[in-house]
Amino acid sequence: MKEFPRKLRINTQLQRELSELIVSHLTDPRLEGVSITTVDVAGDLRNATIRVSSLGSDAELAQAVTALHGAVPLLRKALGARLRMRYTPQLHFRADTQIRQADRLTQLIRDAVQSDKKHSPDPDAEPDQD
Repeated sequence: MKEFPRKLRINTQLQRELSELIVSHLTDPRLEGVSITTVDVAGDLRNATIRVSSLGSDAELAQAVTALHGAVPLLRKALGARLRMRYTPQLHFRADTQIRQADRLTQLIRDAVQSDKKHSPDPDAEPDQD
């Protein structure tokens, strides 16, 4: 069985540890319903981009990202104690809006299908004979 590449292992471990730290160490109410969708650590392992999503509105997601930026020193210190890495990566939080965009697109498609059904003739109906 082939072993995972190191970067993928580190991304997975960072995602798991950060998720746990956000739940267990941070009490900011702006972080309710926040989840980490992806972690991408740089090749030199000194920087990590963390994408987060939220069940709330876009404004609430922006507030959650701001709260996470404020918690970076605490999160890095806790990560440093948990991880066996030479350097604890600098954390860069970003809002992940892909899920919302996909939901909006899905809803637009559903609306278009419903509109087509209302405005198109019934395919099962008998054609008019003159």
